[in-house]
Amino acid sequence: MVSHIVLFRFSDPNDAVESRQRLLSLVGKIPGMQTLEAGLDFTKSERSAHLGLITRHDSRAALDAYQVHPLHVEVATFIRARVAGSTAVDFEH
Repeated sequence: MVSHIVLFRFSDPNDAVESRQRLLSLVGKIPGMQTLEAGLDFTKSERSAHLGLITRHDSRAALDAYQVHPLHVEVATFIRARVAGSTAVDFEH
């Protein structure tokens, strides 16, 4: 199994709400993706991201397929146009 974790910061924190909804719309629609969680930060500290994403995939190949899947590309394009910065980590377990 592979986990994909991304933390997003937005210029306008309100964009995190719509981005979360769009990410959640992917649940059950991409082969090889076992789970998707997306949540909004509630601590609002200086070091906090606005939105966190965790997806789990069957394999590295499934993660690669997720990255180029048309539904994911559509959501990622929306987010990239609004995000001020992000950080990610992918790992196997």
